[in-house]
Amino acid sequence: MDTLAGSILGKFFEELILNPAVKDLKKDDTLGKILKKVKTFLGIMRSTVIKIREGDRRIDDEEEKLFIQLFEKGDNLIGKYYRSHWLLRDRKFAGKITDFYELLIDFFQVYLPVEQFNRRNENSAPQQLQQQSDETEVSSSGDEIGNSGESEFTPFIVGMDRPLKEVKKLLFEFKEEDDESSVIVVTAPGGCGKTTLAKQICQDPAVKGKFEDIFSFKVEHNLLPAVPGFETDGVSAIHRWLKRRRKNRAQTASLLLVFDDVWGGPDHRDEPEFPLHKFVEFKIPKCKILVTSRYEFPRIGSTYKLDLLDDKQSKKLLRHAGFLRDGDEGYDDVVDKLVKRCSGFPLALEVVGGSLRGQPVCVWKSRESELSEGESILDSGEGLLDCLQRSLASLKAKLKECFIDLGSFPYQAKIPITALIDMWAELYQLDKNGVRAISNLCKLSLQNLLNLVVTRKDAVEDEAWYDDDAFVLQHDLLRDLAIRQSSQEPMEKRKRLFLDLTGNKLFPEWRSKEVQPCTIKARLLSISTGTDKMFSSS
Repeated sequence: MDTLAGSILGKFFEELILNPAVKDLKKDDTLGKILKKVKTFLGIMRSTVIKIREGDRRIDDEEEKLFIQLFEKGDNLIGKYYRSHWLLRDRKFAGKITDFYELLIDFFQVYLPVEQFNRRNENSAPQQLQQQSDETEVSSSGDEIGNSGESEFTPFIVGMDRPLKEVKKLLFEFKEEDDESSVIVVTAPGGCGKTTLAKQICQDPAVKGKFEDIFSFKVEHNLLPAVPGFETDGVSAIHRWLKRRRKNRAQTASLLLVFDDVWGGPDHRDEPEFPLHKFVEFKIPKCKILVTSRYEFPRIGSTYKLDLLDDKQSKKLLRHAGFLRDGDEGYDDVVDKLVKRCSGFPLALEVVGGSLRGQPVCVWKSRESELSEGESILDSGEGLLDCLQRSLASLKAKLKECFIDLGSFPYQAKIPITALIDMWAELYQLDKNGVRAISNLCKLSLQNLLNLVVTRKDAVEDEAWYDDDAFVLQHDLLRDLAIRQSSQEPMEKRKRLFLDLTGNKLFPEWRSKEVQPCTIKARLLSISTGTDKMFSSS
């Protein structure tokens, strides 16, 4: 096998070994587990097959042919499974999927063991990577370095045309006197499509034509991955490579560095600080740095806030995720209602649609009814809750408490900043002039956990915070997240008490006679009646 194919397949096997879904290969798994592992295999294999085919050469190697044939067989099988009727698919395809899974196990554990493959290629592919790193004639078209996570299927992209155009405009702005690296931070809450946009940018023909080198880094816990050919840490390795590159390149050559999923902010307690300032200090001419993050990184470059989807885009994404075709009748009304529930949040639309994939319209209506009666959309499927909880995992305790307090206010409410100042002065003994409370709001805003709205333009900044038109807005999903966080403890230990009296819920469960009485020690009470009117005992 030639060195190109060896290096590509070598990277595939490296990802395969590190993937947790591959470590516990068992032929007696349930169909659900088998299906998940098969999709994991195919997701990793897909990008590898694409790279082999893009090698612009004839594929003669027998193992490459078998590898591609295996992928095509599995990809076709999974496609047929999801296109079939939901009542019949498991019975019809259980045997076929299980047989294919066993074929995967045999191929990667018997026919082509990982250890054997790596030993055979350790003198070819690694040497090529070392040679590429030592030489400075390295070119990339957005290849991701150090990605040991699960590769995904090619996503269905909607609502990215305008963001792609606007971010490209920021990237293409080079000033003649600009001798330093410039940074563009694409920011939004988790699950809004920042990674999807970054991948689109790396593969965009105009971007490839503008930048001679494009390198993308998937950042894990704010740690840069190792760069092939360098034993030092990521920052030092990249710096060394960039210095070598500038010696042998024309000074007009342009470079794009992409850092995806960077965490930031002074109130993260666990992750190390991402060394973004070091890359700015490199002062490389004609270099642009694109960062995707939930944090805005104020005073470092330009900030681009990625908007949520509009109703038309949301419907398109939800229908795609639910495998609805244009000719399917009876779904329009329930789709409209579910779109409103998701409020333009891309990941929520994908998860809700995926949970209803292939289901008849009565199941869709039942799910919408459950949500309208108070069930959280965070319970719609895997991934959504975990994605949003990551935004809170590293917040310092006091700041996290302030975020959870916001769940006490009604959905889509304009929360007066003065009300929060008063409340937090009482709860946390903050200064009554509101300086620390406003500071906490700014920190949460920079983490994209709320939106600050100050409409008065003629006042100085300090005065504007106390104006009647200064308020906080929070996305419905983030409010659900705050309520979820507050409800983790037993009732008698909760700091906040949420009473949901919507619909036919006259009394909460803990007030019924059948439940053992308990002493409530909550310091904050929130009552939801499902209307915009003030709560009334009548």
